[in-house]
Amino acid sequence: MSKLKSIDEIAEKFSDNQVIMIGGFLAVGTPETLVDALVTKGVRNLTVIGNDTSFPDRGIGRLIMSRQIKKAIVSHIGTNKETGRQMTAGEIEVELVPQGTLAERVRSGGAGLGGFLTPTGVGTVVAEGKQVITVNGCTYLLELPLKADIALLKAWKADKSGNLVYRRAARNFNPLMAMAADLVIVEAEEIVEVGELNPDEVVTPGTLVDMILKA
Repeated sequence: MSKLKSIDEIAEKFSDNQVIMIGGFLAVGTPETLVDALVTKGVRNLTVIGNDTSFPDRGIGRLIMSRQIKKAIVSHIGTNKETGRQMTAGEIEVELVPQGTLAERVRSGGAGLGGFLTPTGVGTVVAEGKQVITVNGCTYLLELPLKADIALLKAWKADKSGNLVYRRAARNFNPLMAMAADLVIVEAEEIVEVGELNPDEVVTPGTLVDMILKA
């Protein structure tokens, strides 16, 4: 069965109350067409996992502006004042996670781990409600893995089997999220035939990818 899908076929997979990972860093490496489809469909009460909430008119920021997110799990919100306003007003829940910890939580989810120990956040508000563990005299927080119903990713190139090549900084969270969701949907700038990609450039193997959209 072909992994190449239309935007309408992909939109059928979106529904209320889903947990969705979205790749990108301040919208670099974010699948804008797929985010547009989420906005257009109007699904609500989403939990979105991403590096940030971008800007009001781009990426995850568009979902903030359309009030489709009930909870955002991100490393920062400073570039989108509307996120801060909604959080202060109690209209959205924001879980702020140190960036390295966020990446490792996603990686742990994809690797099937039960969590990991990190000294980051010990003795700060980050530690609130978390299990504190001492190993060899050092104190760590137990950080739990993150998984999602759907991961929306952006690739530079994809072949028709779903093997992915990323371009420069757009690589960021996309490869990690490809392993941590039940359904992986990729927006690719270019789609080529199987065998045309240099195997040494492939970062995400096609076995992890379910659906591909031409950007």
